Amino acid sequence: MRLRRLFLSMCLVLTVTCHTLRAQQFDDYFTDQTLRLDFILAGNAAEQHIFYAGATSYAGWAGRRNHLSEIMLRGNGQLFMRDHRSQQLIYTHTFSTLFQEWVSTEEATRTSRSFEATFQVPYPKDSVDITLCLLDTHGQPKTTYSQTIDPKDILIRKVEPSDGTLRTLKANGKPSECVDIVIVAEGYAEGETDKFFSDAQRAYDALFAHEPFLSLQDRFNVVACYLPSKDSGPSIPHHHIWHTTACQSHFDTFYTDRYLTTSSLFRLSDSLNGIPYEHIIVLANTGNYGGGGIYNQLTLTTSDHRTFSQVLVHEFGHEYGGLGDEYFYDDQYESIYPADTEPWEPNLTTLHDFSKKWADMLPVNCAIPTPPAKIPDYRKARTAKEWKAIDEATQRIGVFEGGGYQSKGVYRPAQECRMKINEVTHFCPVCTRALIRMTDFYTRP
Repeated sequence: MRLRRLFLSMCLVLTVTCHTLRAQQFDDYFTDQTLRLDFILAGNAAEQHIFYAGATSYAGWAGRRNHLSEIMLRGNGQLFMRDHRSQQLIYTHTFSTLFQEWVSTEEATRTSRSFEATFQVPYPKDSVDITLCLLDTHGQPKTTYSQTIDPKDILIRKVEPSDGTLRTLKANGKPSECVDIVIVAEGYAEGETDKFFSDAQRAYDALFAHEPFLSLQDRFNVVACYLPSKDSGPSIPHHHIWHTTACQSHFDTFYTDRYLTTSSLFRLSDSLNGIPYEHIIVLANTGNYGGGGIYNQLTLTTSDHRTFSQVLVHEFGHEYGGLGDEYFYDDQYESIYPADTEPWEPNLTTLHDFSKKWADMLPVNCAIPTPPAKIPDYRKARTAKEWKAIDEATQRIGVFEGGGYQSKGVYRPAQECRMKINEVTHFCPVCTRALIRMTDFYTRP
């Protein structure tokens, strides 16, 4: 019990700020291979548990080789890898999960469920201690699990590369030097291969038409992976449609009709073995509106809705940059942004510790909260002049009340932003800076 309290205390310290321990070279501790760790996260609103489900490995490591023991964002969960003999921290990773979203729903107060989670880490040369830590809405450790991994363990399954059909959309350098994205086919049946690759190219073009990705595009590698599905299109439960598809995605997650996710992360990861990637975009073959983005897990979006481009960029902002939703509607069962805790998302604040957010970017004498400017209602805008005024509002930095699904107590940096509404063209300067910093974290020494 004493050791558990000691670990939780240590874990809490590591969650508060980015940290840098003794710099080490990648080759000191790792080989050029990937170790995939699978877990089951289970429980309810009152208690959560972590269960180790196994490990696989394959050649090549596409992740970062610098900043190995640092984190950019606290996330809702953290993974720590320590050298078993010295206890030196040699790798960290932060993330969010669908399980932790579900825990905040009303359903989690009356039943328990389990969810899959999978993480890729560099393959260690010697035994390591892996610790997975799930945090609550206050950033406090809720539950932890530790496992010693021997790289010579015969039960680490060595797998062959994916048999998906691959097409390179952009190659800018070695996987170790770039951010690596894989766009995955979901609900594309036999005979729809060409449509998928066309849609994947549209996804690439949409993402890199937006700043800051446009200016940073030489730091990204992007590959499209066609996986055939038995049926065309994802499952749509509210239309009583259940399909057998490559990723087993479906709308109506948490009974929200537009929320498109997949719980079959083991299956998805199996289909991508050996492909160099750090970030996954699942492209669902449908004209229905919807999507989802979970930080350092995956982005899902639909291919044929008229807002395809806008939704893709918004959801990738969640998954890649850890950006929070800036809209609000006050229908959450439970607030996930308590007033006594600063959100880890870089574009949201409760003003609890605002100095660590975008305080340095505020205009002189900026009022907090910042009164919104009089701009046209985007739902009624028709003329180019009206749209220009709305777009210009994305570049005015302030502290505007309303964000993170709450109209009161949570603040956003711009009156309008791509993380708030689909109708605007740009990310605000705060979100843009966060995306640039994340890219630097992955690609700069």
